[in-house]
Amino acid sequence: MHVTVDYDLCPGNGQCLLAAPHVFDIPEGAEQVVVLNSAPPEADRELVVRAAAMCPAQAIRILN
Repeated sequence: MHVTVDYDLCPGNGQCLLAAPHVFDIPEGAEQVVVLNSAPPEADRELVVRAAAMCPAQAIRILN
């Protein structure tokens, strides 16, 4: 699995952090989410899918 964020869409509200804080973060002073682990283990798929679903802008993409 490969995780990306479309920064043209990301509003930086951090909803994805609630579901997968080990994959996403908003560093201090940043306005958008950063991907901490673009290739999380398959065991984390459900959390990453939930994080993507929580994004109001649908800015998170999950590629197989």
